[in-house]
Amino acid sequence: MRISLYILITLLTTHIWAQTDTLALKKSPIVATHSVAPTWNTDPLSPARAAFYSAIIPGLGQAYNKSYWKIPIVYFAIGFPAYLYFQNDKELDRYRTAYKSRMDGRTDDEFYPGRTQGVPRLSTDALRRAQNLYRRNKEMALLFAIGFYALNIIEANVDAHLKQFNVDENLSMEPFLYHNHLNNPCIGLTLTYKLR
Repeated sequence: MRISLYILITLLTTHIWAQTDTLALKKSPIVATHSVAPTWNTDPLSPARAAFYSAIIPGLGQAYNKSYWKIPIVYFAIGFPAYLYFQNDKELDRYRTAYKSRMDGRTDDEFYPGRTQGVPRLSTDALRRAQNLYRRNKEMALLFAIGFYALNIIEANVDAHLKQFNVDENLSMEPFLYHNHLNNPCIGLTLTYKLR
């Protein structure tokens, strides 16, 4: 027992000398000489920023995303319902004023004269129907304007999200036709990612 303990202590405390490796390569740190910048947008806050800009001024989020061709579409989509809203509001006021005048018993509204024998051009019932029509059109135009305004914000946000995806030359999608002699030919798409 003492001998094995002596051998163990001797082996653990002595240094073992061996040859040095002369063929070993010296390890040098890898230093990047140039950095590769991504070709797509990597800012995680850009979708929120684009939505905020579109909420402040419609079309500004599209300008932030550099989708300048969408700005006229945004202004037409919001501006045309706004124009219809004001136009229908003006017509509603005309018919409402004539209806109130008719209910007061006056015959001096713009829709009364022009006929012979004292018969008005538009009856009181026609004035009421016209008011309902223009009120409904005015409300629909307002709903469309609000809807397109919200769609403007959503589109700016989604466009900014889609600009963050890596879409470069290494990613491709191609159609293919596989002809099997036993069955009908198969048609599909292949998704290919080329490694560098």
